[in-house]
Amino acid sequence: QVQLVESGGGLVQAGGSLRLSCAASQRTFSTYVMGWFRQAPGKEREFVATITRNGGIVTYADFVKGRFTISRDNAKNTVYLQMNSLQFDDTAVYYCCAARRVGAQYDYWGQGTLVTVSE
Repeated sequence: QVQLVESGGGLVQAGGSLRLSCAASQRTFSTYVMGWFRQAPGKEREFVATITRNGGIVTYADFVKGRFTISRDNAKNTVYLQMNSLQFDDTAVYYCCAARRVGAQYDYWGQGTLVTVSE
C-alpha cells in the first residue's frame, strides 16, 4: 500500500500561516488524486481540499474562503496545504489522503498532523 506521512503542523497564532506536507512512499504518486481532511476537537472529520493528478483541478471546502492553497510536486511525491490567515476554528488534526481516480473513495490515509491556532 501507499504510506502517507503528514508534517508541518504546530502551534500558530491567529492570523499566522503554516504549510503542511504529505510525503508518499509510492513512486506512482503522480497517478493519485490527493486530498486533505481535518477533524477538530468534538467534531466529525470534514473535507478541506483535493487536487488532481497533474494539479490541473483543485477543489476547496467553503470554509477555506481563499485562505488555503493545495498543491503537489510529483517529482518529490509530496502534496502540500498552504494555510494563511489561520483562525482558532482551524484548529484540528489534518489528514492527507489518496484516491486512485477522480470520484473514487480515498484508499489511503496518513496519521494526521495537529494544527493548533491560538486566539
